[in-house]
Amino acid sequence: MIITKAGRRMFPAMRVKISGLDPHQQYYIAMDIVPVDNKRYRYVYHSSKWMVAGNADSPVPPRVYIHPDSPASGETWMRQVISFDKLKLTNNELDDQGHIILHSMHKYQPRVHVIRKDCGDDLSPIKPVPSGEGVKAFSFPETVFTTVTAYQNQQITRLKIDRNPFAKGFRDSGRNRMGLEALVESYAFWRPSLRTLTFEDIPGIPKQEVNNLGTHLLTPDFWNVEGQETFMASRRDWTTLLLIEQRITLTLPIN
Repeated sequence: MIITKAGRRMFPAMRVKISGLDPHQQYYIAMDIVPVDNKRYRYVYHSSKWMVAGNADSPVPPRVYIHPDSPASGETWMRQVISFDKLKLTNNELDDQGHIILHSMHKYQPRVHVIRKDCGDDLSPIKPVPSGEGVKAFSFPETVFTTVTAYQNQQITRLKIDRNPFAKGFRDSGRNRMGLEALVESYAFWRPSLRTLTFEDIPGIPKQEVNNLGTHLLTPDFWNVEGQETFMASRRDWTTLLLIEQRITLTLPIN
């Protein structure tokens, strides 16, 4: 799972379906993410495995994502798929945006909390989830993830791009590159023809300093390289929009 200083949405996003609630009772739905163990990990490329690299870093400040539809009636929660696609992860321990703070290269487990409204007086984005009667927590082993600042496995990168409905920019990268090349080619139709600058072109500069400077700076190869770098930078900006869903069903015997 990618984390950044600015905050990155969970990818894949987590979605749950809840049943068994009192239709007339009000509930909060929240999520927190807790460490699986007290270890730090590293990825071993030659064996494509995660290995323990040492003890975990110091604990981070507690953060809780409270679903923006909270509080709502049990009937409302049960008739919809509850999505946490707006939850963001960060490795900035000084974050003041309400994002979930995690360490890179650690394993984490998301937990979904269902909290009766009358038991949620102490619920806060910057405090641990309250416990007691009327509060239920659910976790699923298949949602455990390892945090990274860059994907360590190209197959995982490819899988996420292929399964992500918002990753069109990445899937169409080949076609976009062709579009860029076509733009470069069309540029050749209207740009001035290239020639070597002469002493007469730049008054006041000795001829030996002019040489073929203009030809070097205006060659199509130079323009193409700069264009590709700009294009790739804009693609990287799109990654904050990446989302895919994971459907999980909860059965909650809460009265």
